[in-house]
Amino acid sequence: MDARLDLCPYRLALARPWASRRGRLTDRRGWLVRIEHDGRSGFGDCAPLPEAGTETHAQAAAWLAHWPRLAASRTPAALLDELDGDAAPVPCARYGIECALLDLLSQTAGVTLRAWLAPHALDRIPVNAALGRLSDASAEAARAARQAGFEVVKLKVGLGEADAELARLRGLAAGLPDGIRLRLDANGAWDMPTAVRIVEGLAGLGIEALEEPLKRPRVADLRALQKAADFPLALDESLPTPDRKGAPDIDLSGGLAQFPLKRLVLKPAALGGLRPSLRTALRAIAAGREVVITSLVESAAGIWPAAQLAAALPGQPAHGLATSSWLGEDLGQPPFPQRGRIELPSRPGSGFRAWPAGG
Repeated sequence: MDARLDLCPYRLALARPWASRRGRLTDRRGWLVRIEHDGRSGFGDCAPLPEAGTETHAQAAAWLAHWPRLAASRTPAALLDELDGDAAPVPCARYGIECALLDLLSQTAGVTLRAWLAPHALDRIPVNAALGRLSDASAEAARAARQAGFEVVKLKVGLGEADAELARLRGLAAGLPDGIRLRLDANGAWDMPTAVRIVEGLAGLGIEALEEPLKRPRVADLRALQKAADFPLALDESLPTPDRKGAPDIDLSGGLAQFPLKRLVLKPAALGGLRPSLRTALRAIAAGREVVITSLVESAAGIWPAAQLAAALPGQPAHGLATSSWLGEDLGQPPFPQRGRIELPSRPGSGFRAWPAGG
């Protein structure tokens, strides 16, 4: 029996705006991908975000348009082969199709998606709390996150004057409760002299990591900056994606022994799928680098597969997947963390279940 593939457009309002140096979001829109075969349904999410290095909605729509017709004459396994043979640079659309197929294929195999991806996957993954902009953060919010079980809180920086932000970070770090650290994301805000000043000013404060410090990231500068830091630096949106080159001289296609920083932040929806992300993650870990899996503030249909991928990578830092609370509405029950961890279900598949029609 061949498959049936449906593309269900959606628009989800955020509970509060998601702001960074690269823009401000008030909603997320895309397509819920549903593939049915032999009485089972697999789900994926295509929610483009060009600001984060993905294709546009128009590009995704054009590429997705032929998949319902294609599915009518293919089995799920044949559709996965078809996806692998198509090199179109539409990472979010590819992520949506792949997640739906892998959800379905792992259900057919009777295993969880994480077990389908890796033999020794975890059942729980640590995640960071996302507190938004530094200007909105408070010691009280950090204490509440610690009481909820989080060990890492993430803040968006680089939105204000650098020295003022540094002073605020020092004050915030001094008031943190025991057992919690700050993860900072500058979204490429600073030139090299400013980044050096910030990194040196944060020394000794127990910073968990700093993502995307440089406006123009180059390998030599990144290597020098990491040497000056007493905490991991990371690249996220400067990593190459199927839709763009990323930072000069950064190549994820081979070994990563020369990668200049201690950490990579991987967004599966920007990298074109779970399996491409898994391959990159395993190469990075083999080269002694840390890997964090994070989201594009997707619906539950996108977060569940990403959490399954994170569970296939034991021993890594807290992942950036506790973003569902930013959505004012969702397509199904999202993976809300308990005590700073996301508990993954034991049933086969990704864990996503769509709300009933009208629910």
